[in-house]
Amino acid sequence: MFTGIVEELGEVTAVENLGDASRFRLRGPVVTEGAGHGDSIAVNGVCLTVVEHEGDEFTADVMAETLKRSSLGALTVGSRVNLERPTAVGARLGGHIVQGHVDGTGTVLTREPSEHWELVTLSLPAELSRYVVEKGSITVDGISLTVVEAGFDRFTVSLIPTTLALTTLGIKQPGDPVNLEVDIIAKYVERLLAGQGDTR
Repeated sequence: MFTGIVEELGEVTAVENLGDASRFRLRGPVVTEGAGHGDSIAVNGVCLTVVEHEGDEFTADVMAETLKRSSLGALTVGSRVNLERPTAVGARLGGHIVQGHVDGTGTVLTREPSEHWELVTLSLPAELSRYVVEKGSITVDGISLTVVEAGFDRFTVSLIPTTLALTTLGIKQPGDPVNLEVDIIAKYVERLLAGQGDTR
C-alpha cells in the first residue's frame, strides 16, 4: 500500500522490449536504499516489483496488461517518473490509501499558472467519473491530490510549489498522458450498496 506522497523524481535509464512485456531500468537513489528482489516500488502510480537492484538503479518487468491500462508504455529513456516505496505499518498516512492499481488514464488538458500555485485540468474516463467528487481524493501519476472541481469527463486539481517542483506534474504539458487511480473506498461503497438487495 502507498499513500501518494512521492519520494523522488526518478529517471528511466533503459527500456527492453520482451514481446508480451517490457523491462524498465530506473534510477532512484532514495527508493533503492535498502531495496531488494521482490520489493514493491510505485512508478507513476503503478506498483511494480523489483527484479534486480544495483547501486541507485532497479529493474522491473511490466506485463502487457499493465502497459495497456497505464501510461507506462509511453515511457522512453530519459523520461522522469514519480517514485514511492510502500508505506510502513505504523507510519503516518500523509496522502490517502493508494494501491498502485491504475484504473485508467487521462491527459493534461490545461494549465493555469498563478503566483503561488497552478490549476490543472485533466481528462477523466467516463467510467470513472462516478468515483470522483469535489474535495475527494484521486491519484494522478502516483500523486495523492484533492479534487477541486469534478465533471463528467474532466476534473481539476490545484498544485502547490512543492508538487510542481518534486513531481512529474511540474513538467507535464497539455496532451501528456497520466495514470489515474480513484479512491478505493468509493469502489467498495458502490459494491456494498449494489448488494443490499441480495438476500442469498
